[in-house]
Amino acid sequence: MHVDECFLLGYIVKTHGTKGQVVAFFDVDFPEDYEDLESVFLEQKGRLIPFFITTMEPVQKGRFIIKFEDINTIEQAEALRNTSIYLPLDELPELEEGQFYFHDVIGYQVVDEQHGALGTVKEFYDLPQQQLMVMDYLDQEMLVPVMDEIFLRADHEAKQLHLSLPEGLLEVYTQPSGPDEADDIDEDTEEEEK
Repeated sequence: MHVDECFLLGYIVKTHGTKGQVVAFFDVDFPEDYEDLESVFLEQKGRLIPFFITTMEPVQKGRFIIKFEDINTIEQAEALRNTSIYLPLDELPELEEGQFYFHDVIGYQVVDEQHGALGTVKEFYDLPQQQLMVMDYLDQEMLVPVMDEIFLRADHEAKQLHLSLPEGLLEVYTQPSGPDEADDIDEDTEEEEK
């Protein structure tokens, strides 16, 4: 199994007890959808290795105590700490009409309803306070907050992501960064002329 064929489910946070159990965090909207897993892939030295689950117990939202087959000591469990957990893409839940997964729209052209075609989707950041889309725009990275009122729809046939950007967001990326920046350019020009 290759990373391109999988999605990141979460990661192993720490060990639990002395019998090889670990605490895993599933970084997904509905972690309860994954309570009956029989196996997962763990990333080790750049490769995805299958690990079979013998027991899995939910402890709080998104956190599970997991016991893997053949992991029987705290030392073996400790070696798995901070390891990323993957599942094959075909195990993603079905989406409702109009919804899409972030990985599906990487490379899509971004089309704003006011300004037209802008750039391409590079990646998404999942920050604690908010999710952000990174877009190539005028040879620089532009960050767009992921919100229902901004993200209108994905056209998978045309490979386009249609947005309604908040007023003023584009200007943040096209205007000088500070009030003195334009003055600095003028001063440099004057000095060269002297």
